[in-house]
Amino acid sequence: MESLPLAFSSGWASGVNAYLVVLVLGVADRISDRSDIPDVLARWDVLAIAGFLYAMEFVADKIPYVDSTWDVVSTAIRPTAGAVIGALLAGQVPEDARLDQVALAAVGGGTALVSHLTKTGLRLAVNTSPEPVTNIGVSLAEDLAVLGVVAVAVQHPRIAAAVAAVLLVAGLLLLFLAIRLVRRGWRRWQARRERRAAGTAR
Repeated sequence: MESLPLAFSSGWASGVNAYLVVLVLGVADRISDRSDIPDVLARWDVLAIAGFLYAMEFVADKIPYVDSTWDVVSTAIRPTAGAVIGALLAGQVPEDARLDQVALAAVGGGTALVSHLTKTGLRLAVNTSPEPVTNIGVSLAEDLAVLGVVAVAVQHPRIAAAVAAVLLVAGLLLLFLAIRLVRRGWRRWQARRERRAAGTAR
């Protein structure tokens, strides 16, 4: 269970951008040959596929409405990636330690699911604004957050887990506020439309 902080932080990051998580962990393992990172993530074919998919997500994630479509497609991918990375972090475990592997997979997948749903909801709220600048800014901020959290997790997993927990809670609060703002704007728009319709009828 020493890998629990790394499973949590990588799970949060996987819910935001799973391919970047694989890239950062794989490159870190290839550079420093770390024992706590599964060697499979450092394979050249895994890195090549992750790099290609990250390049696609990097572009799609910055285009209004395309980003939300990409998020819907990724609903099954990101939590699964978080769970798989969590299970891999447990390594080759004996029969009596399989519970640790299941626990790490659950932590990684569960955290990835929550962060993914938070990201998806926030992007839908951002897409209520017609200009693309906000999407680009939010996407770049997400990429930097994932890069920073996973990079710190490689060296200081407990610190990264604490940061990921704060970001997860902050994301949920922002999602709550965004939903309230969108609802308020929708009600105002509906009220204006009803007043126009009433004025036309007269």
